Amino acid sequence: MASSRSALARGAALVGALVLLAAFGAWMLQSTIPRKIVIASGPQEGLYHVFAQRYRAILARDGVTLEVRKTGGAAENARLVADPKSGVDVAFMQGGVIREPGNVVMLASLYYEPLWVFYRGQEALNQLDKLRYRKVAIGNPDQGVGLFVEPLLKANNVTGFNSRLEPIGNLEALRALQAGQVDAAMFVGGVESDAIFQALHDTNLKLMSFSRAEAYQRRFDHITKLTLPSGTVDLGLEIPPADVTLISTEAMLVARDDLPAAIVNLLLEAARESHSDQGYFERPREFPNTDPVDIPVSVDADRHHRFGPSFLHRYLPFFFATFVERLVILLVPLLVVIVPLVNLLPQLLRWRIRSRVYRWYGELALLERDVASRTGELPIEEWLAKIDRIEGGAARIKTPTSYASEAYTLREHIALVRRSILAKSKERRDVELAVS
Repeated sequence: MASSRSALARGAALVGALVLLAAFGAWMLQSTIPRKIVIASGPQEGLYHVFAQRYRAILARDGVTLEVRKTGGAAENARLVADPKSGVDVAFMQGGVIREPGNVVMLASLYYEPLWVFYRGQEALNQLDKLRYRKVAIGNPDQGVGLFVEPLLKANNVTGFNSRLEPIGNLEALRALQAGQVDAAMFVGGVESDAIFQALHDTNLKLMSFSRAEAYQRRFDHITKLTLPSGTVDLGLEIPPADVTLISTEAMLVARDDLPAAIVNLLLEAARESHSDQGYFERPREFPNTDPVDIPVSVDADRHHRFGPSFLHRYLPFFFATFVERLVILLVPLLVVIVPLVNLLPQLLRWRIRSRVYRWYGELALLERDVASRTGELPIEEWLAKIDRIEGGAARIKTPTSYASEAYTLREHIALVRRSILAKSKERRDVELAVS
């Protein structure tokens, strides 16, 4: 009985050790989840920077610090997030900025960012080729405007050889347009952006309505045709005064492909909280989504978007929930080992106990065969010494009650062999007496 308890105790100790090993592994994996990440936002006055502040407050609720790094815009953000040495983990960006995504993946698209072309003059412009031979502000090099519009302008044969493409953007570009220093200014962003909002309210400026918007949508994967109905921005002032057709890309939250899945999930929840409302162009809950724009979509982000947060993350604090998830992930394969092992323990116990008995059975069988077959000079003393040793060994065997019958059978067999030896010894003495 004691042996059985000892074997079960060892089995329980093994199971406990495996569980502790899984817990240690989960703790090690947990330590790889950063408690601080850095996001590249944009200029102080831009929407990206506003949303970065919201994300920071949301992530702080789960114990993750989001450091906001102000930048010149989407182009600089793309460079920073692609460089593992930059210190930037996540960034806001728009479609059409990265030509070769490399290690950068999209976590979510967030909202539409139309291309706004404001211009001066009496002529009504409805195509980009009308900008040929004019001075056009296309955004500073750190913004994504230039990278976004250059292929569009090139497709319309508007280049630096036949037009003046000025590298200024935001409010600087708007002031240059208002002062007559440029003929047109191009912006990419939401209505809430300072430069776009002010330009929409300036009655001296006109907004281009794209007559060939459908063609851009067909030729460029990251472009969507949008309509801004009359009065959408301001019903009282009737801004815009007529329906405007625009072409648009989408704002994206991007990261390197090695960002831990737990942080990806946390950022997706922050995006859902910040971007799911209806906008000037967006339907309620249209964003955030993981429909491809122009760079690969994170597998972790797509999974989270489709299935939402796990049961544990709905009801437990973030870091505790991630620890439990990792513990479960590690325990499942271990259970594949533990469950068969637990089922095998009784058989191992049975084999171990019987092996003690069968060991002496083996020696006893050899001795019995020798006693039965030996003729001539008989080694009685040697046989008796062997049977004494076997009997002593059998007496020291400790077995659970359920296996006691096998030990008793061994002892009865020992007694039978002993009687055979004593019978042989008596026969030898009788022969010796008859001869004498």
